[in-house]
Amino acid sequence: MLDRKNIDPKYKWDLTKIYPTEDDFKADYEAVEALVKAFPAHEKTMCQSAKGLLAAIDDDAKIGYTLSKLYVYAHLYFDTDNSNNVHQARMGRVRSLAVAASSASWFVGPYILRLDEKTVEEWFEEEPGLETYRRLIFKVMREKSHTLSDECEKLVASMGNALGSHGNIRGIFANSDLQFGKIRDENGKYMQLTDTNYVSTLMKPQRNVRRAAFNCLYKTYGQFGNTFATMYEAYVKERITFAKINKFKSSLEASTFRDEVTPVIYNSLIKSVRSSLPVIHDYYELKREVLGLDRLHMYDVYTPLIGECESKYTYEEAVEEVLETVKVFGEEYHSTLTEGLKERGWVDVYPSKGKRGGAYSSGCPGTEPYILLNFTETFDDVSTLAHEAGHSMHSYFSRKYNEPHNSDYTIFVAEVASTVNELLLAHRKLEECKSDAEKLSILDGLMETYKGTLYRQTMFAEFERNVHRMAEKGEPLTADVLNKEYMKLIRAYFGPKVAKDRQIAYEWMRIPHFYTNFYVYKYATCISAASAIVKRIETEGEAYVGQYIEFLKCGGSKSPLDSLLVAGIDMSDPKVVDGAIEDFASAIKQFREIYNSQAK
Repeated sequence: MLDRKNIDPKYKWDLTKIYPTEDDFKADYEAVEALVKAFPAHEKTMCQSAKGLLAAIDDDAKIGYTLSKLYVYAHLYFDTDNSNNVHQARMGRVRSLAVAASSASWFVGPYILRLDEKTVEEWFEEEPGLETYRRLIFKVMREKSHTLSDECEKLVASMGNALGSHGNIRGIFANSDLQFGKIRDENGKYMQLTDTNYVSTLMKPQRNVRRAAFNCLYKTYGQFGNTFATMYEAYVKERITFAKINKFKSSLEASTFRDEVTPVIYNSLIKSVRSSLPVIHDYYELKREVLGLDRLHMYDVYTPLIGECESKYTYEEAVEEVLETVKVFGEEYHSTLTEGLKERGWVDVYPSKGKRGGAYSSGCPGTEPYILLNFTETFDDVSTLAHEAGHSMHSYFSRKYNEPHNSDYTIFVAEVASTVNELLLAHRKLEECKSDAEKLSILDGLMETYKGTLYRQTMFAEFERNVHRMAEKGEPLTADVLNKEYMKLIRAYFGPKVAKDRQIAYEWMRIPHFYTNFYVYKYATCISAASAIVKRIETEGEAYVGQYIEFLKCGGSKSPLDSLLVAGIDMSDPKVVDGAIEDFASAIKQFREIYNSQAK
């Protein structure tokens, strides 16, 4: 693992484009502090006139814009070295400032709700500057029947640091306090097992290593089932309590309302995936056949069907692969991404000591769309770059074609553009492959994407829905209850031919997404939308691409469902999810045909 100082600057973010010096960061920080300190003055004037409303919303937007830049700058530095005390302190200061800003502006939403639509429309006519905030204002007004009294809203805002702490507690407990012990690796040497390296260990070809990791990890989780159940029950009850306080019928309704969708979308996803479980069962049977096992166990399901292809990619080659894939999107998309990846310091490429693992795209209005990678020269890394570049270009178009306050697209559509790129790359490489081995490797990755994103996330979504329903009926969420519910879903989603090792009942304990209410279903809806978009790009070409680019330009100016309609995707139609399931089944069929032809 390299020290960061030894990595060539061309492979690191250029954060001087946000703040050239620490003094520039400090100046913006102090400017936001001043705006926050002065903001309560708007409480008396914002509902008195169109001018007063505009002044309050303008200042709120200024605080949000600059605070976002401060946060992005702080968290990007922090993620390059989590152990650096300077980065930790900077991050802490920005978080505290964000809480102060939330407390100071608590009244903006509740006071907008005091206005009737007739008055607001008159003010739009009187003060043209308000027009740019139309969607923001009416998004607030749709919350009218779910908003508390002024006193209660202020109280909730002031409790920002205390509420929602269960996920942080769980994270610290699981990632810092739990010790999973050591196992022997494929070379017979002892290795420390962690929650972070667990999945990569399950991908090892040596079955005894996989089994040892599985047993070791869940032996530890199983010892703390009551603790995890207590944490999760507390979180679920908090969400249910706030849903009731805000006059929602359920915590699911509250969550989907904020997504600007309905529980119908959520439940329809589960229904479609449930009806297609034979497809995922067929995938697991294929995995058993290829791995040559009498029976597939839970510690076998992550194992790649095909070993890593010999092809290795330098970062520069990965960039060219991605740029070749996105040529289909036209000049603006291609040239902007080319400049970002090659000249403007968008990407932090290589792993280094203290750097956060994984990958993401970050940024905000006023910054570049920065990409974090931990590049190790595999095709998976190329695919990850394509994925994160999709996020970044979605952000680019959203921010360029909308005012800052209308530029943030919602989480419901956040994984669409990234998955479109990932699928297009895989499809292009399948066409270009010169060997069956490479085709099988790419198909293996494609099947894993559908399995992990469409089926696994839907199983998680069903678990969340069922657990919240139980709690809403007053049923206690003990470890035994949660284990039983999770195992019931495991049996359904993995089918009768996969061995259900008893320890897998504890898996819910290691899923941090359960502490972000009803979040995971959006992965499944996004890959479904992306699959539909890719089909149209590949069949209709340029005639459709313009429609897709217009979707990317929507940002937050439209609801997520309306923005997808711009791309011709109707998420209320079950055929969208069904189409993704068909694509998964097609990949399974292709893999089996090629693999069987090789065996003859």
